[in-house]
Amino acid sequence: MGTPETGDNLESPVLADVLVAIEELWPESLAEAWDRVGLVVGRTEAVVDRIMFAVDPTLEVIDEAIEWGAQLLITHHPLLLKGVNSVAATTGKGRAVHRLIEAGCALLTVHTNGDSAVGGVSDVLADVIGLGDVEPLVRTPHGLVEEGIGRVGVLAGPEKLGDLAARVFLSLPAVAGGVRVAGDKDALVRKVAVCGGAGDSLFDAVRASDADVFVTADLRHHPASEARDVRGDGRPYLIDLSHFASEWLWLPAAAEALGNVLADQGFAAELAVSQINTDPWDFILTPGT
Repeated sequence: MGTPETGDNLESPVLADVLVAIEELWPESLAEAWDRVGLVVGRTEAVVDRIMFAVDPTLEVIDEAIEWGAQLLITHHPLLLKGVNSVAATTGKGRAVHRLIEAGCALLTVHTNGDSAVGGVSDVLADVIGLGDVEPLVRTPHGLVEEGIGRVGVLAGPEKLGDLAARVFLSLPAVAGGVRVAGDKDALVRKVAVCGGAGDSLFDAVRASDADVFVTADLRHHPASEARDVRGDGRPYLIDLSHFASEWLWLPAAAEALGNVLADQGFAAELAVSQINTDPWDFILTPGT
């Protein structure tokens, strides 16, 4: 992805300018209390000509960003979610911090603030599915009425569960685990709840929304089983995605949004999305394989 077409009179921002644009799009106040978002590594006075977006700050992704010439890597998942006492290069996280600093590449996390914000992870997933009348599953107390964790909306018309799952599958980057579905594939669904990333903490909100199906990732056995037993009719049906794949969909939209805000502020930077698949699974075994 290149710089937006905004004219020739734009200058390169410094990191501090990019942080202002990021706060406009994904305010830190929208992050969950347990989360750790914002700048992890970097000097605010450094010039930023190239920015890369990725889901995970893995060493492979960091190397990709540095080789491309990025001065800023923006990832959805935090590198340092829990407290650490050392960033020595004897650990993976320590090596990541050293690699970034030595290459002059800043690292910034947009996590649950990117989930909750308008145009965030779940909004993009809802758009891909084709939902209308979209609203948050759980509204945030710190933002707009449109902001919060998860989304729920309606399809243009009733659709078979199997057809909906197939559409979702085809919209995602390829991963070993594919898409898992719980429910009658011929059952008709209309109201759909979504949550990019792990969403099994939202089952109470999904039931309260009266959604026919819940599209999310990382569903565990017991929460999924219990959720389907509550009503007695198997609803909400479940479409379980790869955590990585469900959140990767947001990256191109996020890069475009940041480019537009920077342009509005008189700056231009080249933006790109990581091409590395950071889903942790390499292959699966199923009956017949």
